[in-house]
Amino acid sequence: MNKLLLIISASMNKCKIYIVSVFTVYCLSCLVGIIMVQTDNNFALSQRDMLVGTATQADKASINYQEGNRLTATLYDFSGNLFFSAIQTFLGLGIVIPYFTVSYQGWVGGIVSVNNFHKSRLKELKSALYFFIVLILQFIAYSLSIGVGIKTGIEAYKQNKTISWKLWKYRISKESLLDVRNIYMLSIPIFFIASLFDFFSSWNIG
Repeated sequence: MNKLLLIISASMNKCKIYIVSVFTVYCLSCLVGIIMVQTDNNFALSQRDMLVGTATQADKASINYQEGNRLTATLYDFSGNLFFSAIQTFLGLGIVIPYFTVSYQGWVGGIVSVNNFHKSRLKELKSALYFFIVLILQFIAYSLSIGVGIKTGIEAYKQNKTISWKLWKYRISKESLLDVRNIYMLSIPIFFIASLFDFFSSWNIG
């Protein structure tokens, strides 16, 4: 176990600057979303209603939660986040691309800080704690996955810069791939804990 922790720690140390930068963008864009809906911005509120309405009708995690199938909802939410994080890791090869999706994702996290009646979920202590715990856990897990993707992209660019735009000739080092594996050994359980808390917490009273 100690050896595993050392391996994960070493990989995190290599890409910590990218992990922190992604987490910072998440927090700032989330703050913007929170401020917009808390000040009754019509655009933010309409986007919140559209996204939540779509999720209620189409998202399998939301549908199962409404039907009382909390474990199934947890598994759908966990697998969905894991799949999307894998896409974000791949987009990290583009280095700057994930920051755009992260900005939007963080903003969406902020605009759902009000409920269906546009009342703040942050006024009640338990509801606010629930909201921020789920959000922070997800932001941490995504930041880990995306940060290592960006680090891999930068290293791949340095290694292949003489190839120019012949992307099919690009090669990614074994060390970079091992770092991705090591980081995911940490982000996967965090994603699962976030989903468990999301769908099983009694604090979800917003």
